[in-house]
Amino acid sequence: MTTPRITPLAPAAAPDEVQPIFETYLQERGNVPNMFRTVALRPAHLRTMIAHFRTVMNEGTVPPLLKELLWVRISHLNGCRY
Repeated sequence: MTTPRITPLAPAAAPDEVQPIFETYLQERGNVPNMFRTVALRPAHLRTMIAHFRTVMNEGTVPPLLKELLWVRISHLNGCRY
């Protein structure tokens, strides 16, 4: 993999308004995904993105685990770091 053009924020370096979001992910997953760490450079965008992802994961008839597996598989097929 190459170095990202935009460096994701380390959780400790995140602005105060982003800290609660990062803390939630650390509690839920044990990490903060790189895509959220990168978008956190624009906190308003991060809040919108989180709301969208939570809606996609928590609504509908497809189980959340299957949705997660599909995201991982599609990322892998596209050569993306997930």
